[in-house]
Amino acid sequence: MTRIRSQLLNIIPMKVSQFDYHLPKALIAQQPARPRDSSRLFVYNRKAKTEQHDRFINLIKYLRADDVLVFNNTKVFPARLWARRETGGRNEVFLLRSVKSNTWEVLIGGKVRKLGLCLFFGNELECRVVKQLDDGMWHVRFNVTPKQVLAIADKIGSTPTPPYIKKHARRSDYQTVYAKKTGSVAAPTAGFHFTKRLFQKLKKQGVQFEYITLHVGYGTFQPVKVSNVKDHKIHSEYAEVDESTAKRLIMAKKQGRRIIAVGTTTVRTLETVFNTPRSRDIGYSGGFKGWINTFIYPGYKFKFVDAIITNFHLPQSTLLMLISAFAGRTKILKLYNTAVRRKYRFYSFGDGMLLQ
Repeated sequence: MTRIRSQLLNIIPMKVSQFDYHLPKALIAQQPARPRDSSRLFVYNRKAKTEQHDRFINLIKYLRADDVLVFNNTKVFPARLWARRETGGRNEVFLLRSVKSNTWEVLIGGKVRKLGLCLFFGNELECRVVKQLDDGMWHVRFNVTPKQVLAIADKIGSTPTPPYIKKHARRSDYQTVYAKKTGSVAAPTAGFHFTKRLFQKLKKQGVQFEYITLHVGYGTFQPVKVSNVKDHKIHSEYAEVDESTAKRLIMAKKQGRRIIAVGTTTVRTLETVFNTPRSRDIGYSGGFKGWINTFIYPGYKFKFVDAIITNFHLPQSTLLMLISAFAGRTKILKLYNTAVRRKYRFYSFGDGMLLQ
């Protein structure tokens, strides 16, 4: 197991307020486009400095036959559970991650939250609060294994969609069609636009598909509370890149083929695994399993990712900072203002953007 912390050089001091923009509430998408690949696509070419507006189903027009699309195949689990206390009250428990043995890191809602509190969920699942952490998080110890907790949560839990989505979302709506490895509390939403028919078109074109895993954690929901960007600490998340995938990606990079990351979670994983001081070559050709907390913002020098497929992100968010590092803060904010004028749909269920 490896833990990697980002090592950013030549960082320009920046204020979080510099990553702000105005978004009318009416442009916050409450449900995905149907079909998903009918969503709109905003294409920006950094070299040519051109903008194009299209539909996601036409993504193939902007890709080359030798491009490599890299997806995060993590699967969201129903992490939001309701529990009752011995005294009769109720608490909401948000599962974040298993940390050791039967102990989990969680968020607990409700007025009564204290050490020693016992919570009962039904299906013979129960836990005791054993430690208080920072940022409103707690450690609880369950009476069953992590695998059993996930199995029970799948029966009694609900999908934790972001707070700006006011309408009830079906589980299938908040999941990519290629989701495989269970472990995320939030979806890698850039992947929502991909459908089986789009995969077929891309495959016919000769585009190569690769899959990595990053289990999205609490950092996705956590607002940036500091005024200086560099003072923000991002939570660690578990990532995997298997050996065969790593070797194929390194070979593609050496051949000069474009590595196109689908989503910011994929960007952070690739830039962590294939842009490290420990690497003698491009990256860990033997694969990678471990925890990462790479925080990418303007000043970061990209080594591996050549293009990004992403959604439109919240103001002052770490995700907006990441794409600003890739295309420039001033340019990204101008593109976002254009998207607002053209009434693109924003956030998790919104439209897509290709930065190349």
